[in-house]
Amino acid sequence: MLAEMRIQGLGVIDEATLELAEGFTVVTGETGAGKTMVVTGLHLLGGGRAEASRVRNGADKAIVEGRFQAPAGSPAAKVAEEVGGEPDDDGSVIAVRTVGSDGRSRAHLGGRSVPVGVLAELAEQLLAVHGQNDQLRLLRPTEQRAVLDRFAGDDVGAPLRKYQKIRDEWLKVAAEHTERTERARELAREAELLRHGLTEITAVDPKSGEDVELTDEARRLADADQLREAASGAQYAVAGSPDGDPDTPGALGLIGEARRRLASSEDPKLRDLEPRLVEAETLLVDVGAEIASYLEHLDADPARLEHVLARQAELKALTRKYAADVDGVIAWAADASSRLSGLDTSDEALAALAARRDALAVELAGYAEQVTSERTSAAEELGKAVSEELTGLAMPHANVEVVVRPRVAEAGDPQAVTVGGRPLHAGASGVDDVELRLIAHPGAPALPVHKGASGGELSRVMLALEVVLSHSDPVPTLVFDEVDAGVGGRAAVEVGRRLARLARSHQVIVVTHLPQVAAFADRHLVVDKTADGVLTRSGVRVLDESQRVVELARMLAGMDSTDTGRAHAEELLAAAKADKDSVPVVRRKKKK
Repeated sequence: MLAEMRIQGLGVIDEATLELAEGFTVVTGETGAGKTMVVTGLHLLGGGRAEASRVRNGADKAIVEGRFQAPAGSPAAKVAEEVGGEPDDDGSVIAVRTVGSDGRSRAHLGGRSVPVGVLAELAEQLLAVHGQNDQLRLLRPTEQRAVLDRFAGDDVGAPLRKYQKIRDEWLKVAAEHTERTERARELAREAELLRHGLTEITAVDPKSGEDVELTDEARRLADADQLREAASGAQYAVAGSPDGDPDTPGALGLIGEARRRLASSEDPKLRDLEPRLVEAETLLVDVGAEIASYLEHLDADPARLEHVLARQAELKALTRKYAADVDGVIAWAADASSRLSGLDTSDEALAALAARRDALAVELAGYAEQVTSERTSAAEELGKAVSEELTGLAMPHANVEVVVRPRVAEAGDPQAVTVGGRPLHAGASGVDDVELRLIAHPGAPALPVHKGASGGELSRVMLALEVVLSHSDPVPTLVFDEVDAGVGGRAAVEVGRRLARLARSHQVIVVTHLPQVAAFADRHLVVDKTADGVLTRSGVRVLDESQRVVELARMLAGMDSTDTGRAHAEELLAAAKADKDSVPVVRRKKKK
């Protein structure tokens, strides 16, 4: 639940703290005092859109801070933990939203800077705001279907998830079949090119790194005479003249002479250098042996050179067409083979795809029927529950029907599936359209709610719907922003009574202008407006019982200064207190 909310620099509110509690909290105030800023602050805490126009004139930024009670291990606490947020000393989680005068927004959760989307994730677990805009949204067919599915819960949710999974695969297979059929000639040409390339590459059978090895070998074969001359000269320099000419002893002979001279010296320092010459002599012997081996295997083989050059020509023919080097050619062949396996345009392949598509369509139709069946069952329950709520909202003769009807596919619809012998449009949410209809009184036609209800009746229908749905909603805090618009008199009393009963299972926060609704609250907050001739400021305070009487009297057509008005306010409060526990809450019975 939301334990506390602090607002600073938002609209006309300079600084205010809302101390909230369990049960039913009402927020009232004169027109223009800033009641809607309370709801705006809640929207911001829930990750809603930030607007620079909401920042108070003269302020650099607006700040909204909410303290949420989120027990350890709860989904809301896990959202905070995942971003590294820390709970406060009392275990609560603090969310902060800052909006600058330039429109830039920042969000914090548990002391950590987070993306605004994280606050939206938190709000999904803790907070649901219902306002007049939400009522209008509920009039859309897609929203009405979503409302029914939410009421039905997993009875619809489970088969709908299976339906959506099969639908994704069905659409994919159908699209592939259509593409292959329409592009058969083009794909056949592509497949032929791939086969030709693979045939060429297979015939040459290149090996990884072969082009580099052949280049090195060709260079050695072509330059054999120059290489022999260089190696022979090096060997001569190391080992000396092969006929033992003492005038050309080579490096080994010179080192040997140096060793003898050092070894025969009487100076220990010179003798100590002799082992190092031994090391050099050993190294030169090894080098000489390797040069000799190189010369032994170095052969100007014209036939081998011709073979190497011919192989290089074969490989170059491939690298000119398919890649920059042999390794690239091998990679192209692997990719071409994979692509070719997916370009099977034969009649057998198309028939296999068509069979898979049709089998998925049958499976999809089965799940669609399950979804429709569960929706139809839930629709009857939802219509009955909302109608019962309307009876308590001074509309005793009204009935709400929730109609589930098939969405017939148009000719040529690529997403048509046969269900029950009829082609229906298989949308992402099933094959059904859902519509809320109102029968205003016996004998009246069933009309869509936006056509069959007046403004006040529509508010009551929407409130009844929200009361019924709230028991399918896991969030602990429900906020209602003037959902009682267009309602008055006895109906307003019934609205207050329904909200009070809803507060048995949820924390309920209501912004209202009706005293009949405010009288049912467990806690009453008022938004006060003051002006000094230059700036208008608003603040929020908690009312005690005597102050509530004055505020309710003011709401009763400005009668706060009269004894009659106060007496009427006291009567409202007394009647509300005596009436709060009258009717049990509505809950949908889940299937076993």
